[in-house]
Amino acid sequence: MTKTLIAFFSRADENYFGGSMKYVDVGNTEIVVGLMKDLIDADTFKIEMKKPYSASYMTCIDEAKKDLQANARPELVSYPSSIDEYDTVILGYPNYWGTIPMAVATFLEAYDFTGKTILPFCTNEGSGMGSSEKDIKKYAKGAEVKRGLSINGSRAGSSGDPVKKWLSESGCK
Repeated sequence: MTKTLIAFFSRADENYFGGSMKYVDVGNTEIVVGLMKDLIDADTFKIEMKKPYSASYMTCIDEAKKDLQANARPELVSYPSSIDEYDTVILGYPNYWGTIPMAVATFLEAYDFTGKTILPFCTNEGSGMGSSEKDIKKYAKGAEVKRGLSINGSRAGSSGDPVKKWLSESGCK
């Protein structure tokens, strides 16, 4: 029997929604994780930075860009003690500057993914998966990284059908 972990980075506060800014209590990626939890049996782990990005969207994206340019590894609040029991890791994140947030790289590099399958999904406002699938392969040595799912963040709450289809096609029941 396979066991699945949904590891995700999500940011609430001020977010960009199709041309305007709006404050939200739950980030788009976390909303999608909630939908997944209703569809499959999986444990969850929220990737959180010890020094979170600013609540202001414009400041946040500047901070994320600086981290990407510096190839930074932001310190995380906590880590799962092990991921050995999981065969599949569903990895969720917002698309920052065409790839994963660097906190996700911190998480990935902390574990040996040999023999594990990673199913990536990202929320964005039109930038798609960017280079994130390729970058995940670089950081998660030994993992089989399958085709990802891009979800428009403005429609995260109503993305149940594409999420269900993607999970089914990816072998998650």
